[in-house]
Amino acid sequence: MARVKGAMMTRKRRNKTLKLAKSYWGSKSRHFKMAKQAVAKSGVYAYVGRKLKKREFRQLWISRISAAVAPYGINYSRFMNGLKKSGIEMNRKALSELAITDAEAFKVLVETAKKAI
Repeated sequence: MARVKGAMMTRKRRNKTLKLAKSYWGSKSRHFKMAKQAVAKSGVYAYVGRKLKKREFRQLWISRISAAVAPYGINYSRFMNGLKKSGIEMNRKALSELAITDAEAFKVLVETAKKAI
């Protein structure tokens, strides 16, 4: 039986890591050991960033809705409570887009929420 050495798979694995670290500064883009650490750390940052993105967008939508309902003499939490009581199930993204693009339809929603409270 011929002896099998792992040179090909080792080289593939190293090249894959070095490709991910291509634009990194200094030795992190050229030396495998440093590139491996940098790629692992960047993966952690990317994972956290994906979670933060969701949080930040939700915060933005809530701010927009809050600003849109303020002229009607109602705050965000009472508005959302009124919508829930009236049986209207719209997500915050859709509500914020509606507030920006179609003010008349949003006004109808605010009036409906006020009646339900």
